[in-house]
Amino acid sequence: MSAVSTDGAPAAADRAIEVEGLHKSFGSLEVLKGIDFSVERGEVVCVIGPSGSGKSTLLRCVNLLEEPTAGRVTVAGTEVTDPDVDIDRVRRRIGMVFQSFNLFPHLTALENLTLAQRRVLRRDRAAAGRIARANLDRVGLRDKESAYPAQLSGGQQQRVAIARALSMDPELMLFDEPTSALDPELVGDVLAVMRSLAQEGMTMLVVTHEMSFAREVADRVVFMDGGVIVEEGSPEQVVGRPRHERTRTFLARVLDPAAAEMSEVAGPADEGPHEP
Repeated sequence: MSAVSTDGAPAAADRAIEVEGLHKSFGSLEVLKGIDFSVERGEVVCVIGPSGSGKSTLLRCVNLLEEPTAGRVTVAGTEVTDPDVDIDRVRRRIGMVFQSFNLFPHLTALENLTLAQRRVLRRDRAAAGRIARANLDRVGLRDKESAYPAQLSGGQQQRVAIARALSMDPELMLFDEPTSALDPELVGDVLAVMRSLAQEGMTMLVVTHEMSFAREVADRVVFMDGGVIVEEGSPEQVVGRPRHERTRTFLARVLDPAAAEMSEVAGPADEGPHEP
């Protein structure tokens, strides 16, 4: 049973991710402008928003692939923004899946899964192979263990990348638009794997444009724009009944792009004549 604070909220120690006052600038460009949010253990949180809103930067700050300019990030009870933290040790508890699959092209699917296990976790060849095969089976690719990345479709490569992350026994998974580089017909297989992970209780922070996935799988949806969180809540509230006009405009464009383009063309004429 999770610990509960005096105000009824889950205690901070039970949170998988805690972000407080997070700022990130690249030179004079401020990409994150004070982000505060948390992810509970076993929760699936989807982050949505337009390109350039800071979604991917937020994700990369969580495991310190980008160093925050200001603020605190705590993962599984360890403050990753502490200058003295052993970030490599923390990263072993975090699985990360990128837009690009980042597989080693000269290694088979099985070898892609066993390399980090053996080098980082010091597992022997037999144990690493057993865990790798179990995770390839988990993502529906056990028969592809001898295939090289070039012999796999984009969707299969992404599923291998997910299996590789799972082979490190992570406590939580970060997904940075994992389907954005895929042909539309291949997206479903990857989302099915992510859906099964959610059903297993994996803690997941997912940056995505897949609104159907966010609506069906997420416990909470966070909408970002301009480096801030505009609104967050249940999928039914944020995707189904957004409170903010900016969220409504974004969702209209994402859910029905053709209609959004037509409204841009038709809008001025529909408003009637303007005063000179």
